[in-house]
Parts: sequence; structure tokens; C-alpha cells
Amino acid sequence: MTLVLASASPRRLDLLAQAGIAPDRVDPAELDETPLKEELPRRHADRLAREKLAAAAARNPGAFVLAADTVVAVGRRILPKAETEAEARACLRLISGRAHRVFTAVAAQAPDGRVAVRLAESRLQLKRLTPAEVEAYIASGEWRGKAGGYAVQGRAQAFVIEMHGSYSAVVGLPLYETLCLLEGLGWRRP
Repeated sequence: MTLVLASASPRRLDLLAQAGIAPDRVDPAELDETPLKEELPRRHADRLAREKLAAAAARNPGAFVLAADTVVAVGRRILPKAETEAEARACLRLISGRAHRVFTAVAAQAPDGRVAVRLAESRLQLKRLTPAEVEAYIASGEWRGKAGGYAVQGRAQAFVIEMHGSYSAVVGLPLYETLCLLEGLGWRRP
């Protein structure tokens, strides 16, 4: 039962390891992750997880394939995966002192082509960040490539006042939903 993870995210690999799962292969699907015009956050996460799954499954016939995508949103607004300090700073200023949502879609495909998808939604409230806290976090570099410009599993955890939902989903892979999908498709731990 070959398991392929369609993600280059070290966080997703770490989460799977915490659940006692080691993928046989890592085969990231490189896609344009730009939201479609008027695409809402839930739909965006779902679409990208499905597209990543399809791309990796086409390259790995006969395997179980797992893909995921995480989107941070304030209302209908999708925050970027911060690539520059300016993007990260803008994200942090937007979510400072506000509630926001994190949507992580996970998609799995069985060797026979059956596909299952689940979406985990979490709600977080961050403290109001001081300019010094924002600048210290920017200086840490931890925000690079992170949806919404922060990593809850790192220093930003100290900013979280409240969280409703799955911690692992906020990090990047909802473990409960992932295991349910894989087992529902017939995958068994080696």
C-alpha cells in the first residue's frame, strides 16, 4: 500500500509522523495558487487540494495519494502565502486583534481512482499586536511561505488568544480527517 504525499511541506510530514505515518514518497504538485475571480476561501482550499491530488495521482498510478491546501481568511478575503516582508506585515496587521478563519482541505485518492475530500475549518483570535511584536516576528523569518503570514506552531502561538477547531488543520493537515479519509478508502497502516 504505497502512500504518496503531494506536498513539499515539512509541517505536513511532521504531522503525519506524529500520527505514526511515513509516506513512501513525497511528490509535490506545483500549481498556480492564485484565487479565481470571486472565489471564496472554502472553495479555494477545496479546489487547490483537488488539483494537487489530481496532478500527483496522475504521476503515481496504483498508489494512495494524499494532498492538502490551507487558506487563511478574514471574512471573504483570502490572505496570501507571504513571500515578502511587506506581505507578511500586511497580513499580521490585518489579523491583529481580529478573529479569522483557517480552512484546510484534504483530498485522498485510492489506487482504484476513488476520491474523498474533507474540509476542516478553524477559528482563531489573535491578540492585538504591537508594532514591535510585528517587527520582531518579521525579523524571525518564520512567516515565509506561510498562509496568512504566520506559523501557529512557532512563535506566533504566543499571539493566539483563542482557537476553535483543529490545531493540526491550522498547522496544515487535519489529522483526524486525514486518517478517516485514508481508512475509508481502504488504506491501512503498514
